[in-house]
Amino acid sequence: MNKHLPSPSFWLPIKKLLLVYLGFVVIFFLGRLGLFALYYDRISQSGTEYWWTFLYGLKMDTIVASLFLLIPAILLLLLPKVLAKAGAWLSRAYLLVFFLLVIYIENATFPFFAEFDVRPNALFIDYLEYPKEVLGNIWASYKLEIFISTLMLIAFAIWFWRKTKGFFIDVYEVVYWKRAALFLPVFIILFIGVRSSFKHRPANISDATYTNSHLVNEITKNSLYAIAYAFYTEKKTNFDVKRYGKMPLDEVYKRMGKRLDLDPKRCQIPFARPVATQFKQDKPKNLVIFVQESLGAQFVGALNGDKGEKGITPNLDRLSQQGLWFNQLYSNGTRSIRGLAGLVAGFLPVPGKGVLKRNKSQKDFFTVAQLLKPYGYYSLFVYGGEKRFDNMASWFYGNGFDEIIDEEKFINPKFHGIWGVSDEDLVERANKEFVKLSKKSQPFVSVMFSTSNHTPFDFPEGRIELIKGVKPHSVKNAIKFADYAIGKFIDQAKTEAYYKDTIFIIAADHNVRVYGDNLLPYTMFRIPGLILGDGVEPKQIDRLTMQPDILATALELLGIDNLHYPILGHSIYENHKKDMSLMQFHQMYGLRVADKIAIIQPEKDPVTMKIVDKKLIEVAHDTELEKDVLAFVIGLNELYQKQLFKPVSPADCAH
Repeated sequence: MNKHLPSPSFWLPIKKLLLVYLGFVVIFFLGRLGLFALYYDRISQSGTEYWWTFLYGLKMDTIVASLFLLIPAILLLLLPKVLAKAGAWLSRAYLLVFFLLVIYIENATFPFFAEFDVRPNALFIDYLEYPKEVLGNIWASYKLEIFISTLMLIAFAIWFWRKTKGFFIDVYEVVYWKRAALFLPVFIILFIGVRSSFKHRPANISDATYTNSHLVNEITKNSLYAIAYAFYTEKKTNFDVKRYGKMPLDEVYKRMGKRLDLDPKRCQIPFARPVATQFKQDKPKNLVIFVQESLGAQFVGALNGDKGEKGITPNLDRLSQQGLWFNQLYSNGTRSIRGLAGLVAGFLPVPGKGVLKRNKSQKDFFTVAQLLKPYGYYSLFVYGGEKRFDNMASWFYGNGFDEIIDEEKFINPKFHGIWGVSDEDLVERANKEFVKLSKKSQPFVSVMFSTSNHTPFDFPEGRIELIKGVKPHSVKNAIKFADYAIGKFIDQAKTEAYYKDTIFIIAADHNVRVYGDNLLPYTMFRIPGLILGDGVEPKQIDRLTMQPDILATALELLGIDNLHYPILGHSIYENHKKDMSLMQFHQMYGLRVADKIAIIQPEKDPVTMKIVDKKLIEVAHDTELEKDVLAFVIGLNELYQKQLFKPVSPADCAH
């Protein structure tokens, strides 16, 4: 009887593959629709053609779905009928794995987006390197989400396996030569889908950047594609700066030097120079750099006046009147390793991974520890978490630091959370170490790094009065506790002999969340910065400043004359100080001068934006500013790749 049944249609394999494609696209669409609905209030105010996000998003989704379909196409079109059962089973198993992966990533996108205002990217990959901290954080913060997504994955797996029981087997009833003949056109179609462009270059993540709204562009992206693209560009290829553009190296250094007011050829090392001080001391002062995790300007009353949060940072607010208070300080980037490089080394954000995690900067990369070691300074890094996090141990030890005190070296801490001991334990231990060094008349330089202001925002009870109207374990209460620790540290230090001999920096590494509707959310790069110490005249600094400027200013206050260093910034006491800010936002760079920001992205034309009521409005190209931001991208990469950002000796500047 079977021989009288009509043979399956020649187009049956195409129909099956098309249904699978539609399955992937529907899941991606639902994820994008969920984000669109969740953030519609912000999207609707973006002033962009935001509905196109679904069409441009389909292009991103097609790239991923076409790539996933290649293996099923091979199994269905090239396997002979004798292997029909094996081919059908392998196709089902393969697709089940990738459907579950897609559903998982789409679920994970929502909490990630809520935390970072972007789809999963290189940061998502980086955090996978630290399962203890990350899994603890996820479990503490997202129990309900984990439960719902687990049920969803189980339900889908059961449904899919039952529904596809005989879905592929009839494809093998199509005569083999017909199936094989389909493979070439199917492969060409899938290739076109993966490439998604008939231009010289294939489509990539930058194709999703079609508006001036950062939020709309992020929703347009595909999360799996964003993760894979980040892995390929930053993990495997170490990020090719040619994707931003090209420029002769002489012009690069000339442009950087002009913007920074630094002579790139003053010494053998680019931008290195001897620096005089107006505060020369017979006995140079100690230096303490207290880096605050994720402390954004929007939480600090002293930075916002009547518009600021009230009662969250009372200690910073009062201390802002006792030293140099930087009202217009902007961070290097959005990661701790960028802030540490700026505050500890005076470096600006290099393309790709930060220098703390890159091979060529694990030794002989300039830091304050190496700078001050010839003057007899002992250097230590005090951190409440594990020193291996973000490769900090290797970088600090390899670049001049004598000692690291991390989580395992805290004896009987008062509070221990997912990310380590509390900031209170941190400041108490640091104070004890500084007292010991002072009693031995040992000059010291120390970097302290806080942990409390990090999800799930856990901290000891009874230290602060919780803010009304918000959850106890919230960012605002965590910041209030971090501020409590800052106040306790400085108040304790003032009772000790070392205080009068020490310059203190208190500054954030970056904001807690860098989000917003501008193409580059520059307002969220604003952070608090304070330098204080005995003899430091209180002053409000309203000039545009960067993290390297903070470091250079503090070094001048130490009182050591003729320091030689390559810091990419100036003391505010120098005439050379330029008012500018270089900001890195994922793969985007923005160079701000006055009220203009030139923005550059890989494989996109640069744009010039003007700040109008805190919004960025695209204006006519400022070609010089746009060339300058490209120069910084290329130049910083050159300094890293050629290992030119290194300690400087007077001999290096003798020519």
